Amino acid sequence: KTAFIGKVGNDVFGKLLNSTLRDCGINTASLITSDKYPTTLAFVTLDQNGDRAFRFYRKQTADCMITSSEVDNELLSMAKVFHFGAVSMTTEPARETTLYAAKTAKKHGALISFDPNLRELLWDNLSEAREVIASTIQYCDIVKVSEEELTFLTGINHSDDALMQLFKQNKTLKTLVVTMGRQGCKATYGQNILAASGFNVETIDTVGAGDTFWGAFLYQILSGHFDPDHPDEKSLSKALIFSNAAGALSTTKNGAIPAMPVYDDIVNLSLS
Repeated sequence: KTAFIGKVGNDVFGKLLNSTLRDCGINTASLITSDKYPTTLAFVTLDQNGDRAFRFYRKQTADCMITSSEVDNELLSMAKVFHFGAVSMTTEPARETTLYAAKTAKKHGALISFDPNLRELLWDNLSEAREVIASTIQYCDIVKVSEEELTFLTGINHSDDALMQLFKQNKTLKTLVVTMGRQGCKATYGQNILAASGFNVETIDTVGAGDTFWGAFLYQILSGHFDPDHPDEKSLSKALIFSNAAGALSTTKNGAIPAMPVYDDIVNLSLS
């Protein structure tokens, strides 16, 4: 069972987000509705290759104003996995609240998962973004980054060197994954790096591909197919292939949530 912690405005957009999550079977009991602050708006445009660009309307919006007192501590105490991203860490008080939630979940034994999901337009200062993201990774067990984010954090263009440097800098990390779009992905296990090739599909829209990839990877962990505490090449390889297939399939349809594939389709592509 998946639950969402966050804050939206008491407006048509907030109500739409809440109902959309519930339609997906996600528990929204911990989604706060604010009468004071509006819901953030994000607009996405696509180029001819299906690659996206973002525009945000996010000045003192509800998600930025969530406080630690609004976080459901009981929910955090029951979590097996707590996943978050840096979008909720661009401003206060949401930054402090996000870290509070991550630390609380970790204290209760949850696996802490992080995706920087860097959106440069949301940060006033990219140096601050680098510092916040880098310092946040030290609290995490598993992390997914894109190639661009990996270079942003390390200053190194070569993915293997950058991947291992970031991994070694953070002693709490169990698995670090870098996604490479059509080229697939790479991941650390122990002091090794494992690569998994991507799938050749007809890409229409890349929005949500990374999220779909990581959701599939978390599924592999929660279903017992891959254990970050005891990583081995065979189980990690299967998890990465499954996740690559999920991410690839999500690009073959328009939209983010509507494009997320079902389990059987992921399995069929991963075995092809």
